Amino acid sequence: MRRLRPWALVLGGLLCAAAAAAAAGPPPRSYPHSAVLDGAAAYRLLWGRRGSALAFRLEVRTRGYVGFGLSASGGMASADIVVGGVERGQPYLQDYFTDENRVLKKDPQQDYHLEYAMENSTHTILAFSRELHTCDTNDKSITESTVRVIWAYHHKDMGEAGQNYHGSNRGTKSLRLLNPEKEEVSSASLPYFDLTNKDVPVPDKDTTYWCQMFKIPVQHEKHHVTKVEPLIQKGHENLVHHILLYQCSSNLNDSVLDYGHECYHPNMPDSFLTCETVIFAWAIGGEGFTYPPHVGLSIGTAADPQFVLMEVHYDNPSYTEGLIDNSGLRLIYTPVIRKYDAGVIEAGLWVSLFHNIPPGMPEFVSEGHCTLECLEEALGAERPAGIHVFAVLLHAHLAGRAIRMRHFHNGEEQKLLAYDDEFDFNFQEFQYLKEERTILPGDNLITECHYSTVDRIRMTWGGLSTRNEMCLSYLLYYPRINLTRCASIPDIMEQLQFIGVKEIYRPVRQVKCLWMVTWPFIIKSPKQYKNLSFMDAMNKFKWSRSEGLSYNELVLKLPVNVRCSKTDNAEWSIQGMTALPPEIERPYKTEPVICSSSSCLRCSLFLTLLFVVHITASTIGNTGPLV
Repeated sequence: MRRLRPWALVLGGLLCAAAAAAAAGPPPRSYPHSAVLDGAAAYRLLWGRRGSALAFRLEVRTRGYVGFGLSASGGMASADIVVGGVERGQPYLQDYFTDENRVLKKDPQQDYHLEYAMENSTHTILAFSRELHTCDTNDKSITESTVRVIWAYHHKDMGEAGQNYHGSNRGTKSLRLLNPEKEEVSSASLPYFDLTNKDVPVPDKDTTYWCQMFKIPVQHEKHHVTKVEPLIQKGHENLVHHILLYQCSSNLNDSVLDYGHECYHPNMPDSFLTCETVIFAWAIGGEGFTYPPHVGLSIGTAADPQFVLMEVHYDNPSYTEGLIDNSGLRLIYTPVIRKYDAGVIEAGLWVSLFHNIPPGMPEFVSEGHCTLECLEEALGAERPAGIHVFAVLLHAHLAGRAIRMRHFHNGEEQKLLAYDDEFDFNFQEFQYLKEERTILPGDNLITECHYSTVDRIRMTWGGLSTRNEMCLSYLLYYPRINLTRCASIPDIMEQLQFIGVKEIYRPVRQVKCLWMVTWPFIIKSPKQYKNLSFMDAMNKFKWSRSEGLSYNELVLKLPVNVRCSKTDNAEWSIQGMTALPPEIERPYKTEPVICSSSSCLRCSLFLTLLFVVHITASTIGNTGPLV
């Protein structure tokens, strides 16, 4: 009978221990983030950052295989996928990818590392990790942008009949996997009040903005709102696109509370026009927002909102009839005063027809400027030491593909304030910043929006409909100052000159409302555009891709009209002035991404283990008998 050498026993023991580790028991770690991925609550994802890696835990109601992946489109094509389970008591986990034809292939570089697997009578639980940036072209890098997670499961394991089709047990959900961990303060025992619509009849038309006035029930004593939660009527998750809460004039009385009305309508109440200051924003796909422990939304004093206007954007592209909605917001508050009052600044492109995008463009970039001049005046007068931004909501519509909030100080570009290079129209929420950012007098902020109109044959216009476009950022900051909007409008005349317009009939009026500025004028010459409106002429122009690129270069260099607003419809003196886009003296250079393969790391660990075992074996072999 052959005797096993001591080094073989050591190696065998170590390899057995490594193979059994996945089934030995759950690793002692917490997962600060979680999400239920399906409507039946059968698939739960938990995750958390672990240095340069991300750790995942899947809890799925099945005794078969579980699939999880990252996809640029939210579909199976060109996706990064991992499949695992427990078969006959043995855990398994395989790294796969799909090609553009959705064919599932085993990845030759295995970058998902199984840490724990368990199966009971109802559920399969898998815990595994992966580096944020691997050296594998088949993997998706994990960044601060939106990630479209795909999921699937089956009642059988992968090995029983090959690649079992998951059927309807699949789906997708957009998440931000690298959101920073939040200090959660329990709100279970705190008082709250709801601002909800009451049986609003949603018209059978594409886009409706409904406005309803409310009176804040907390009066005469300062409190802080610590959390705001959306109250979306069940079944209306895709109907309610966003909700904005505006502070209104303190000179109003209770007579304005009688009824709601369609916003931006010629017959809407005059009281609605006094509501210019955004104090909170929620958009589709977002969850509740919790303020940091040192900041709150102040209510209850004379300087705080007494009357608020809730604006709900209903998106009804199928023109469904008979819809009645009761959605709104829940505000949770505390009498324990926090150190700072929160404020909101709306930055970016003023929503107007002056913002437009040619058809057929795979990429078109628009910029909205929160100018040096506006921040110099407002911050210089109210907060020379600067304000501190702690969260940002980036907002666009269906053509949006990526949004970036750029920050400049003394002509030098800083690290991006916020960004989403995988923008999802159906998932828009406040991004918590990893570190608060200080904005000083004389800084510049640029909201940079990237669009794709390859599937459109007519111009896309800035406007309220989701088929129109926006390019906005909502900055949550402290301490609160008297600055509510810091935006810009591009010059119109050079846009007209680009398509060959020589002369227009002078406009007789300018229409202003809460969000839009339109300029109804008629073109006089040349003949091909005579008596056409701006919109008609831009649609008549024969746009090619090269013309679109030239137009994009032009509009990014155009002078801008400054929008710099206070509360109660007041304006800083710089409002309406013309400014030039900043000359960037020192653009920010992004740090190079360092990728690392977890499988390579394990290979290195295994080689090191073999080296240690070899040294141990040599030592044992050269040691004489003990005396």
